[in-house]
Amino acid sequence: MSFISLVVKNPFRNKTRSSLAIVGIAIGIMVIVALGMITGGLKTSTQSTLKAGSAEITVIQAGSSGSGGFGSGSINQSRVADVQKLSGVKDAAGTLRASYDLQGSNSSSSSGSPGGGLPSMGFSITGINSDKLSLAGVDSVNGTAFTNGSVNEIIVGKTAAQDLNKTVGDTVNLYGKDFKITGIFETGSFMTDSGAFMSLETLQNLTNNQNKVSSIAVKINDNANTTEVSKTIQDAYPNELNTTTAAAQESRINQGLSFIDTASWAISLLAIFIGGVGVINTMIMSVYERTREIGVLKAVGWKDRRILGMILGESIVLTLIAAVVGTVVAVVGVEVLLSVSTFGTVIQPSFSLDIFLRAFGVAFLVGIIGGLYPAYRASRLAPTEALRYE
Repeated sequence: MSFISLVVKNPFRNKTRSSLAIVGIAIGIMVIVALGMITGGLKTSTQSTLKAGSAEITVIQAGSSGSGGFGSGSINQSRVADVQKLSGVKDAAGTLRASYDLQGSNSSSSSGSPGGGLPSMGFSITGINSDKLSLAGVDSVNGTAFTNGSVNEIIVGKTAAQDLNKTVGDTVNLYGKDFKITGIFETGSFMTDSGAFMSLETLQNLTNNQNKVSSIAVKINDNANTTEVSKTIQDAYPNELNTTTAAAQESRINQGLSFIDTASWAISLLAIFIGGVGVINTMIMSVYERTREIGVLKAVGWKDRRILGMILGESIVLTLIAAVVGTVVAVVGVEVLLSVSTFGTVIQPSFSLDIFLRAFGVAFLVGIIGGLYPAYRASRLAPTEALRYE
């Protein structure tokens, strides 16, 4: 038997003990990979919202929170033209956001409604003029864009179309009316692609928000500075309008995701500790049970470093198998969880190589830490004493 095959087969002499050690380490690896896949997917989606051609600045009502989303107050539509005249502004578009319950309840809420509260979670609808869709990140539409004015036409995101099992030419009932789907778009942002766009005038009429918008999307000139233009808008309308940039929104989202990253690293350290203890226990017991065998190997000429390498190798084999098991369970588990839950329509898991390298790196480190002491102890056994051991 070769040295490598010996190292691979030895850990499974006691299958029960080895299996328990593998399960213990695999649980930690599974959590590391699962969290990494989910946070990676969220980061990718966040970054895709800052695509070329979309607005760099979002103008919202002063005193409101968020970025022109639900419950953020209302702005007079005349301010869209006023903002577009300011220095550094290339284009501007008023948007109105609303939520509609597609489960059958006709209750709806709009972020542009005066004094409106927070809406219930539902189908996100954004009202905007069709010639301004690029400012919302919609650069191309499979089909055609809706017609401006009070018409029952709508375009839906790719994720929403899949979730609703709809395609171009189908209809969807909103506010008691059938809307024809004239096109399907894809931006790469899970939030945008899970919603729909319709004519601003149409949504204003449906939600009783005539001449009101939730926010103003602003595209700046190529040579303009985002911070300076934002300050210009706020100085022009103090105590009325506030601004937020796309970069600032990404920073806030990534800051929240960084907490999950920190938790993932904390779990990694916990996995190293718990897994290391389990491997130490498994390998020490293995060394005790094979004391005579180790004595024979040393008696026939095996060097201390070869014994050390054998035991360390066995420890690493255990942890790498645990890494494979944990990774497979994590990938399958995340896919199954997203496929049977509502999160599957908004989260696309990331399969970044970094995630898997981290998992196997942690497993390898656990193998080294857990096997180091038992390996050292085995290499220091005196052949004569080992052969006398019963």
